[in-house]
Amino acid sequence: MDLPDRFAGVDARIPDSWKSLQGPAEGTVHLPNRLAWSGPASFDVADPGDRFTLYSVLLDCGQLDDVCAYINPSLLRTDWPRLRRATTSQITRRWERKFPALAA
Repeated sequence: MDLPDRFAGVDARIPDSWKSLQGPAEGTVHLPNRLAWSGPASFDVADPGDRFTLYSVLLDCGQLDDVCAYINPSLLRTDWPRLRRATTSQITRRWERKFPALAA
């Protein structure tokens, strides 16, 4: 029996526009248990390490509503070079297709 494709549905989890990303630029984000079931659940968005972990979880596991609610577009642009090295190319390529400015 074949395992399901882990990347099926990734495109549906990426918003259509930068305006859809409404995440905070400061403060603490508390992820629900379905996303933070095995590690920290609270992240200080102003802390680059916390934000890196938060955005990595969201890119890999977050649904569209999660991504839109918790990712800040300016911070994503700033962090993208580091995120793209740490996140699978299956996900980063899809994000860069939808948001070509990330690939620049």
